[in-house]
Amino acid sequence: MDVTLTLSHWLYLLIVLVVIITMIKRRDVVMPSLVGIFLLGLLYAEGSAVSQIVFAIQTSFRALLTAGEDLFDIMLVIALMVAMLKAMSKLGADNLMVAPARRLLKNPHIGFFALGSVMYICALFFWPTPATALVGVMLVPVAISAGLPAMAAAMAVNIFGHGMGLSGDLIIQGAPGLSERTAGLVSGSMLTDVAILSWVAGIVAIGVAYMMMHKEISANYAKVKSGTFVAETSLMAATSETETSPHARTMAILVPVTFIAIVALMILTKYIPSMPHLRGGDATALLGGAAVLMLIINSIAADGNKALESIVEHIRYGLNYAIKIFAPVIPIAGFFFLGAGAATQILGEGAPALLFDLGRALANALPMNKFALSFGNVIIGIITGLDGSGFSGLPLTASLAAALGPIAGVRVEALAAIGQMGAVWSGGGTLAAWAFGLVATAGIAGVNPLDLARKNFIPVISGLTVAAIVAMFLM
Repeated sequence: MDVTLTLSHWLYLLIVLVVIITMIKRRDVVMPSLVGIFLLGLLYAEGSAVSQIVFAIQTSFRALLTAGEDLFDIMLVIALMVAMLKAMSKLGADNLMVAPARRLLKNPHIGFFALGSVMYICALFFWPTPATALVGVMLVPVAISAGLPAMAAAMAVNIFGHGMGLSGDLIIQGAPGLSERTAGLVSGSMLTDVAILSWVAGIVAIGVAYMMMHKEISANYAKVKSGTFVAETSLMAATSETETSPHARTMAILVPVTFIAIVALMILTKYIPSMPHLRGGDATALLGGAAVLMLIINSIAADGNKALESIVEHIRYGLNYAIKIFAPVIPIAGFFFLGAGAATQILGEGAPALLFDLGRALANALPMNKFALSFGNVIIGIITGLDGSGFSGLPLTASLAAALGPIAGVRVEALAAIGQMGAVWSGGGTLAAWAFGLVATAGIAGVNPLDLARKNFIPVISGLTVAAIVAMFLM
């Protein structure tokens, strides 16, 4: 497991630290990321000075292109969902659709936990990213209009779904399954440890998040009761009040029934062998395709033969909304992709996985005791999660657990599980502002991904710290 750190590794680490410090200081990190991409391309290049400069310039473009390709499916789903909402708003169907939920989410304090709980359940059955699109479109606007701050709604969805839900992955078991195979463990042997640690981290994180947002939620609720509250989020613009069309009631029933049927289908495919499993990208594609179909039907219902023109406006509105959210994320993701498996796509064959090499170097320095191993593996998981994936670091954290656990006399299952917590909570993601999950959540709630990552930091680190302590007792 020896690894040699080169100048590229140290430069990458330096830029990562600059990015983190810049985020803490509440400044945008696009510039440091772009400069970092160029410098790494310059350092990695070979040949004459001119060749090196040309390669560095090309690297700057390739990194953004690679990040854009990886993020485009999430961006497109959000754009289509928002376009569908815009078409529904012309009918007045959007307000009718969410009217029943308004009665359930009248209190923003209850709404915070109700929204998160629904997200957690959905995330367990068909993974958080498609669940975010579904829950976000149906419930987030309702919760926000009831007085829940947009940031609080985003934190609830993100922490419950992309944190507690995905880090446990108790139904689909993709994350624990990958860790078990890498660590050479029996299938299902990690499930108890993963469940306990994901719940511990989640309960602590959501509790801290609620306490952080309590004052703002209470202030909004007071305004709601006095009739002076005005929801402030760009998503609500797509669902503004409008005169109700004769077709509104039909569409207000058809749209939720369609998406509820999709949820039922996703659940059934897990238990019926003859049906293909719908999860991850397949589930996202199904939701996106359904949004397209609903967009077409709503546009025709609202505008008749003028739908040929109006649908273009709806799609343009949705794409503009999504691009506003994703524009600053793509350069940041491009930099962090340089440290992971995507480095070969950007720099060429043989490019080192800088981020993972740094994680291995940290592992080599760990003392053989429960405290160091538990906190060390969760930190390594967090580092590997900075690539925005969450799953790409699991082979490293699991293999470290398999290698170090027997030597230190600790349970490999618990050590691998706490590493999984770090990787998935970080990159799955609640800490990496460029992670698919966090960006999707920010897009649905209409908040800045960088702001959401900053708000998540204290709750998530608190949750992972307590989980690491609990993991020591499980070892």
